[in-house]
Amino acid sequence: MSSTLARGTHAADKPFEALTIERREPGPKDVQIDIAYCGICHSDFHTARSEWAGTLYPCVPGHEIVGKVSAVGSDVKNFKVGDTVGVGCMVDSCKHCPACDEGLEQYCQNGFVGTYNGATKDAPGHTLGGYAQRIVVDQDFVLKVKHPEEQLAAVAPLLCAGITTYSPLRHWKVGPGQKVGVVGIGGLGHMGVKIAHAMGAHVVAFTTSDSKRQAALDLGADEVIVSRNPDEMKAHANSFDFILNTVAASHNLDAYTSLLKRDGTMVLVGVPEHPHPSPNIGVLIFGRRSIAGSLIGGIKETQEMLDFCAEHGIVADIEMVSADEIDNAYERMARSDVKYRFVIDNATMG
Repeated sequence: MSSTLARGTHAADKPFEALTIERREPGPKDVQIDIAYCGICHSDFHTARSEWAGTLYPCVPGHEIVGKVSAVGSDVKNFKVGDTVGVGCMVDSCKHCPACDEGLEQYCQNGFVGTYNGATKDAPGHTLGGYAQRIVVDQDFVLKVKHPEEQLAAVAPLLCAGITTYSPLRHWKVGPGQKVGVVGIGGLGHMGVKIAHAMGAHVVAFTTSDSKRQAALDLGADEVIVSRNPDEMKAHANSFDFILNTVAASHNLDAYTSLLKRDGTMVLVGVPEHPHPSPNIGVLIFGRRSIAGSLIGGIKETQEMLDFCAEHGIVADIEMVSADEIDNAYERMARSDVKYRFVIDNATMG
């Protein structure tokens, strides 16, 4: 084991503090990564603040990791010291269930191991994430990053926000000739707009505020609908092939399912604190419409997403923070006061 500096918290109501944590020495199939940047995801907030059940402390969040390989195990063939790499939401899975066999590790039937708060033999018994200077990860869960050096901080959120939006767009075959809606223009939604636009779809952004109209257009939306304006919503009835709903707060889904064409699908990627009101089943039945869900993406698909984004020059819109500013970033994130993602400069961990 070797020590590395990190930022973590010991309880839901405690601030983040400097910690010294232990990482295992790289085994034969391991890649050791010196972390340059780590995005701050809303899942980090939910976990650190115990808004989701089962948080293990000390909690060191972070699953949007970009850095440089600093050591590799003897059996590692695809990575070498100096490579620029990323790590997302998973660091292991069973590798033998039907989901894993199909490259869908996020749906591992025996449960994938999260980059933080997941069960591990390493001390302290649960995984510690990317708010740290270094991490050691099984080679099968390490990703190659092809973006230029100056974009690496803005690449970090692609490891969660990017793949969370790319995966459903890819699975439902979004592309030219389709009208695609993106609900919510935040950390997830702004990536959804960029990726759907790059896929060639006609992209319509939904926002609750007219003040965000220009920002959505600047991201690549072809049109913007203020969802609180009933006339704007009604004008688009029965017209969408696909809607990506990124909103994690409980809300009325019928407002959006009624905008779908026959056989259209709305996919939910946000988990609300309280359940959504039950949808009107008639709206679904009489249009053969669907409501579905999607969870991040498998390792193969995440690599595909990174390559796609590198090819199209797609990165997240970010605000860089130091390790000492994590608590302030959490407070601002709770107020939705960020456009659109915080990223930690991990050089400040010291």
